[in-house]
Amino acid sequence: MNGKVVWITGASSGIGEALAYACAAAGAKLILSARNRDELFRVKQNCRSQAHVHVLPVDLEQADTLVDKAANALRIYGRIDLLINSAGISQRGRALETSSETEHRIMNTNFWGTVALSKAVLPAMVAARSGHLVCISSIAGKLGTKNRSAYAASKHALHGYFDSLRAELHADNINVTLVCPGYIKTNISLNALTASGQPQGTMDHNQANGISPEDCAAAIMKAIAARREEMYIGGQETMAVWLKRFFPGFLSKKLREREK
Repeated sequence: MNGKVVWITGASSGIGEALAYACAAAGAKLILSARNRDELFRVKQNCRSQAHVHVLPVDLEQADTLVDKAANALRIYGRIDLLINSAGISQRGRALETSSETEHRIMNTNFWGTVALSKAVLPAMVAARSGHLVCISSIAGKLGTKNRSAYAASKHALHGYFDSLRAELHADNINVTLVCPGYIKTNISLNALTASGQPQGTMDHNQANGISPEDCAAAIMKAIAARREEMYIGGQETMAVWLKRFFPGFLSKKLREREK
């Protein structure tokens, strides 16, 4: 990671913020992006070697701005070695009660924005025959649960798209890593959109008792170094992935019984 240029979206809080500190400590040159400019500068001030940390506000919902944002990012250091797509938004609402506007907002942020930004950066990586894309997906990218229909759909879509992209980019020496966190102690449930599109505003019990963002970031750093294709991070909830594969009926029954 020493001397590498790393662009992190969703860097103003949670996993993205923890990754910013981990990458900075490892000697990376950083570009930090999210919607909240003030929070990005707060993170920058907490990073090692602030001279090698640049703030570039980005809103993934604004798809028409992302090509220009990528061009701006590439001008900062002349290249991007690693793009970490950490920005995202969750959901807390039944499918039949969730507005199409809310569903589109989730898909635009979690999937289309991530795809557009990655595609805008890739030509430079292909030309350099070097690069690494990391997408912070979710255990919800491997299975669906109540009140997460659009969120699960957006994360499932990431897997289909970036698994295909990985195969296409192999000959260009570009790696793709999909990270599937379970319960991480971040504000994701506070900011999760309800059926009406408003933030939930409360912390879920499982989220509050999840592993720390710092521990999550440390595991992701190891996965990046090992060029892992996919990894799961969390507690017992990660076992659901294996239950889905080997005992799908049993898992479906358990998920139906969950209250939320």
